[in-house]
Amino acid sequence: MTRVIVFDVNETLLDVGALDPLFIQMFGDAAARREWFGQMLQSAFVSTITGTYRDFGTLGMAALAMVAERRGVEVSDGDRTALRDGMRHLPPHPEVRAALERLRDAGFRLATLTNSTREVGEAQLANAGLRELLEQALSADTVGRLKPAPEPYRMAAEGLGVAVDQIRLVAAHAWDVTGAMHAGCAAAFVARSGQVLDPSAARPDIVGSDLGDVADQILLMDR
Repeated sequence: MTRVIVFDVNETLLDVGALDPLFIQMFGDAAARREWFGQMLQSAFVSTITGTYRDFGTLGMAALAMVAERRGVEVSDGDRTALRDGMRHLPPHPEVRAALERLRDAGFRLATLTNSTREVGEAQLANAGLRELLEQALSADTVGRLKPAPEPYRMAAEGLGVAVDQIRLVAAHAWDVTGAMHAGCAAAFVARSGQVLDPSAARPDIVGSDLGDVADQILLMDR
């Protein structure tokens, strides 16, 4: 049984939907937030595939500029600052803390692996009140390759002192789950609202409606 669990951060542990009021202010449309996040991920994948690394924060600001141009809207320096600050102060999903506590108390080692820089990832977890529950807060920025490239998952295993097949990656993104499994990890999918698995890709052995459900299944499997 894999007893080292590594969690994605944005959307998996933290609620990016908390940014909706900011996007309503900027664009008059909460849906712009999903458009922005999707554009940021697309740009991250292009960066990884082409080997032209840019950190996630830079990609986020570029994605905001692209959404603004697409929608014919001007964004201000204040808007950009508010978005950067908002990303650092995302709240956890309601069930997250209790789920992490149950896994920790059952003896699992817990860490995170984010595409955000280490500085941002640490700030996010501290501001959300979750950092104390985690052994490490790891960042793909360390290896200059973003998930779902294999290097971040391998780096996480090395940093935690285990083989890659001794890690279970938990994420609310099909691409992250697929990347982790391709790198040799076990995985679990958190089916947050709007998130579905890719039917053409390998399916993880744990799929849950939220992190509490995923934790229940991990604990049951451990027994």
